[in-house]
Amino acid sequence: MAVKKKRKQPKNLALGRPPTAQRPKSISRRTTKSLINKLHLLEKRKLQAVCKGDKTAEAAISAEIESLGGLETYQKASLQGQREDRGGDSSRVLMTWLEPITHVVRGSVARRPRVLEVGALSTDNACSRSGLFDVERIDLNSQGKGILQQDFMKRPLPKDNTEKFDLISLSLVLNFVPDPRGRGDMLLRTLQFLHEPQDPPGPAWASYFPSLFLVLPAPCVTNSRYLDEDRLVAIMSSLGYERIESKTTQRLVYYLWRRHARAQNTLAFPKKELRPGSSRNNFAIVLR
Repeated sequence: MAVKKKRKQPKNLALGRPPTAQRPKSISRRTTKSLINKLHLLEKRKLQAVCKGDKTAEAAISAEIESLGGLETYQKASLQGQREDRGGDSSRVLMTWLEPITHVVRGSVARRPRVLEVGALSTDNACSRSGLFDVERIDLNSQGKGILQQDFMKRPLPKDNTEKFDLISLSLVLNFVPDPRGRGDMLLRTLQFLHEPQDPPGPAWASYFPSLFLVLPAPCVTNSRYLDEDRLVAIMSSLGYERIESKTTQRLVYYLWRRHARAQNTLAFPKKELRPGSSRNNFAIVLR
């Protein structure tokens, strides 16, 4: 009678996993940055082709974007950037800023603050885990359950106050809009989804809400020909926003803007060169 050979056990669970269950390879920091920059450039060139009515160029650029993986690739690169070793989740900065009123929000018997997270990539960020907010998440290309696939610029306007928000998060969203006018339009549109300044229930809330959490790549503000911090503050002030918190790192700039007034006559901010130089980028925000 043949002796049955004992099967060798895998040394660990990872070695015993089938190929389809293997952990996906990490994208290097350099590759991540290169992918995001390339897709931004292509989107800008595509918009220029559309404006010129050049269908041939538009189709060629669209094909190139598709070959790189399009929005899905951009999102994967962005998710890599949210890893702990890449600087982590941007909403952790927001939660640090909101610490002074955390106990007030937890003890509120009226309602919890409503948050609209535009360009949401995960349902497990610091804001979601806090349990302080009722969070609604949307994205152009939903990455999972709990994130509604929706374009913020096409989202139906609130019918009444119950559909408005206390805070809107635009974390690394505005920089993906290829057109300077489109960026201005997006900032202007946030006002239609936020509560009026007098709506928050109580003075503690009113010191932070309604508000806009805005995160951009640092060079958009620190190294642009057409935008610096003074210009950004002027644009936001024209919309009725007041800067109450800000933070600049090597990679990102973070802002918390409180809506303190209802914009009556929004000023026009055309594309205007502020800082000349061949090493500058062309990021701009235009208000019409």
